[in-house]
Amino acid sequence: MQTNDAAQTAPPPKWLHCNGRQLQKLAHAALVWLDQNHQHVNALNVFPVPDGDTGTNMLLTMRSAYNRVQDSDENHVGKMAETLAHGALMGARGNSGVILSQIWRGLAKGLKGKETFDAQNLADALQAASDTAYGGVMKPVEGTILTVIREGASEAGDAAKKSLDLRFLLERVLERCKQALERTPEQLAILKQAGVVDSGGQGLVYILEGMLRYVHGQMNGLQLTAVPSNNNFNANHQISAQELAMPEGGEIENPYDVQFILLGKNLNVNEVRDRIDAMGDSTVVVGDETTIKVHIHVKDPGEPISYGISLGQITDIVVENMQMQMEEIVHAPAVPTAPPIIKPTVQPGQIGVVAVAAGDGLAKIFESMNVSYVVSGGQTNNPSIEELFQAIQDVPTDKVIILPNNKNIILAAEAARDLSPKNVTVVPTKTAPQGLSAMLGLNPDGDLEGVTAAMTDASQEVATGEITRATRTVTLDGVEVNEGEFIGLVNGRLCTSGSELAGVLTAVLTAMEMEDRELLSLYYGQDISEDEAGDLAEQIEAQYDEVEIELLPGGQPYYFYILGAE
Repeated sequence: MQTNDAAQTAPPPKWLHCNGRQLQKLAHAALVWLDQNHQHVNALNVFPVPDGDTGTNMLLTMRSAYNRVQDSDENHVGKMAETLAHGALMGARGNSGVILSQIWRGLAKGLKGKETFDAQNLADALQAASDTAYGGVMKPVEGTILTVIREGASEAGDAAKKSLDLRFLLERVLERCKQALERTPEQLAILKQAGVVDSGGQGLVYILEGMLRYVHGQMNGLQLTAVPSNNNFNANHQISAQELAMPEGGEIENPYDVQFILLGKNLNVNEVRDRIDAMGDSTVVVGDETTIKVHIHVKDPGEPISYGISLGQITDIVVENMQMQMEEIVHAPAVPTAPPIIKPTVQPGQIGVVAVAAGDGLAKIFESMNVSYVVSGGQTNNPSIEELFQAIQDVPTDKVIILPNNKNIILAAEAARDLSPKNVTVVPTKTAPQGLSAMLGLNPDGDLEGVTAAMTDASQEVATGEITRATRTVTLDGVEVNEGEFIGLVNGRLCTSGSELAGVLTAVLTAMEMEDRELLSLYYGQDISEDEAGDLAEQIEAQYDEVEIELLPGGQPYYFYILGAE
């Protein structure tokens, strides 16, 4: 019997429409393929320090997204995308996870109301995904995951004009994203120095690659591995964060969040504030005689809006049903988390502080400085948006300031702020010493905006030094580093490397300009004994006899010493 070679090699039929169940399978394939490759993403960390967790953060974010839909039989692609986006947002960890959640959010916006999507619909949704991701970052930087999604979206628009086949579009998008990824070192000098491509962009490429592998039938036999090691997962979890988030009795007293800008002439800010405040709670009314920004939680959203219209014109109107948002969180599948450290030091009406800390010692120090709620997290262990959201909700006041104390947690803190119905601000602290210094500016009875500004200023009054071991061999900022050596960083910048801790410490102290400082706080990590830390403190005292040395157990992992100089 003769075979028909032409029939055997015939291309598969065109894939013209994607429904909800198919999107669910694409998301699962993306998750599985990222799972298989996330350690490679972690290895692309620019700095040779043990915080290369971009891959893990993106994986945990994708897990949270897929967990919301894994048992769903929803065939409506718009609803499926919306659920995936919500799961990604609630589980987002680290900057890379937050940006990934914004990509899903934009995709869901683009697919809203659609039973299925075709090539042009997907191209439009990918453009919305790119726009939303860029909009979620205060200062977008090219040569990152943002560049990769932007170029992928651009390619999707071109591909949709040439073919109706979704398979063709995905192939073109993936190829363009790979090309964009390869160019990231040319756009971001630090990537070129380190000899790597952008880790977040690589994670996105793996996500798209997993989807295309599924389309081509290449995912057979691949399964998810165990959840990555992360201290936020606790097998003994009993009460979910979602359950704790719901107010007593299950009902929010004033369920509608109303915001708008009032435009007029000779407006009386104080009078407007008094009238608005009488309508509900969580009132913020600021502005001048011509422009007033209004925020209020009320039972009837029409009341403040009608009042505003009676005084002039209103614009930028936002009305959100917080009761529905809370119920979505409560009824969603719970993600096990480690219980944070809680110390109720704030009264209703005062300003409470949520701080992120790595190590029991640092957590206790923050507690001693009247932080209301300490969330466990830091390098390699970034808390999710949901965990930060829950911390905000558990503080017994409606005015909260977040101290992320890590550059990779700032975006998640800002997302939690935006999700909370409370009045929340973020002081963008990047280190524990900055967070502790910020606490010196706290006035619990002050004005939230004023206190936030004061704490932000106070956080900049300290220089931070960190000593750890190099996780890779690299030359960066003119410093040659060999894997396994001690390395020193000052204010996040690599400044020295060496085989002897004492030599690295000396270089760090010099870079911190200790001769001009008055106080040095030395926080020793979990791998350093009190005696070892004491000997080191004596050496520093001998070198800088006019500097007061404060020796404290930080208990932080990975970093032998964290130094704060004032």
